[in-house]
Amino acid sequence: MNPLTNYALILSASLLLITPARAAEGVPSLFVEGYAGQRSYAPGEDVTFHVSTSAAKFSVEISRLGVQTNVVWTKRDLAGKEYPVPEDASAQGCRWPEAFRVPIPSEWRSGYYVVKFHAEDAGGRWTQRGRRTAESDAFFVVRAAEPGKNSKILLQLAGNTYNAYNNWGGFSLYAYNGLSKNQGSRVSFDRPPASQFRSWELPFVQWAEREGYTLDYAVNSDLEFRPEILKHYRLVLSIGHDEYWSGPMRDHLEKFIADGGNAAFFSGNSVCWQVRSEDNGRALTCWKQSYSTDPVWQTGDFKTLSTAWSHHLLKRPENQLTGVGFLWGGYRKSHGQFMNDPAEYTVHRPEHWVFAGTGVQREEKFGDKDTIVGYECDGCELDWRDGLPFPTHRDGTPKSFTVLATCPVRWHPNDAEWYERWEKGRLGNACLGVYTQGGTVFTSGSTDWSHGLRGRDKIVDRVTRNVLDRLSK
Repeated sequence: MNPLTNYALILSASLLLITPARAAEGVPSLFVEGYAGQRSYAPGEDVTFHVSTSAAKFSVEISRLGVQTNVVWTKRDLAGKEYPVPEDASAQGCRWPEAFRVPIPSEWRSGYYVVKFHAEDAGGRWTQRGRRTAESDAFFVVRAAEPGKNSKILLQLAGNTYNAYNNWGGFSLYAYNGLSKNQGSRVSFDRPPASQFRSWELPFVQWAEREGYTLDYAVNSDLEFRPEILKHYRLVLSIGHDEYWSGPMRDHLEKFIADGGNAAFFSGNSVCWQVRSEDNGRALTCWKQSYSTDPVWQTGDFKTLSTAWSHHLLKRPENQLTGVGFLWGGYRKSHGQFMNDPAEYTVHRPEHWVFAGTGVQREEKFGDKDTIVGYECDGCELDWRDGLPFPTHRDGTPKSFTVLATCPVRWHPNDAEWYERWEKGRLGNACLGVYTQGGTVFTSGSTDWSHGLRGRDKIVDRVTRNVLDRLSK
């Protein structure tokens, strides 16, 4: 054979072996994901972490979020290992083993702690070279070492709601973000989490810390599994989007209020769905609109039926706790409702202590700049007399509830018509108000109240201050 011909064949074969498609084979994706073993801890306990990564090593940074972001712990070159994702991870958890743990020292303040996992490599061996990075977050809450010692205000974060919307593994309690648009009925906390903290609670926390208020922290499930902490506080807060509550959570907070404790719902769509905690709080179940497929339905005892608290079968509308509910509320600036209208409250009773120092007048409007009446809002059935709103109390709203401000809101038909007692075309109202029944309960009637604090609205600022100052004493 001609030497030149032989060389050409060898060269051709070599080029075939290193075509881009072949050279790129075997370049794995880079990822790192994990979750904390619990949602809340006390100083002196160890936070456990469960991590899966394609990297040989990864790093971790833990920070407390508030008016400032304070890094409290870092670690590099932790050994990484990839674990399989079970097909039922959304409902039953990942079952990944513990990767490492961190002792919580006494100097870590009560608060929300974000955990940043970080991995990097140099890309593929033959092609796709270049520094690659991957990051993901988890979170946990540090409770007070001595509840009530430094603050009489307990902020319980809406961790159940975070989990309800989390579609990691394919499914959440919603169809819109589920695999093949399927809706789950059970969601596990033992998987990489989602969080809504930055959207609603963080603006409130940053305002409070900037203004000199000290808050102690917990999560929803602490009201269920650690109710003894309530006795140390005068005021319990719900901020933002606090949608999913279990029966024991309600029982314990309602007893706290009946015994003279106070609550403030700077939130909307609050206590909307009843959930059942399972596996000692490691998962929650809610069948929602499909309540007739809930196994509880078959028993005929509907006390723990996992559907809307305002459903007539439960006979326990959220109004009885919060003063208001989603059945007589709805959307504003979301779900196609009132998208081009102001997101503001109209004042009805400016002489009330809630408005002290604001200088507002009857029929004055406030909050549109920061859309404080936004996303999802709660209200009650109203009777209007001489231009003033009065609760009818037929929906469970307490007799002493006073409506201080309102704004029209409306359900989207796709959300409303599953409920067989829904009045089509109903116009509701977000209601800001207060009642006293043992203790005092305030409600802002809107998820987006804290956006007014972020925007430094003077009236929102003063109303919030009035509520905290009066009800935390």
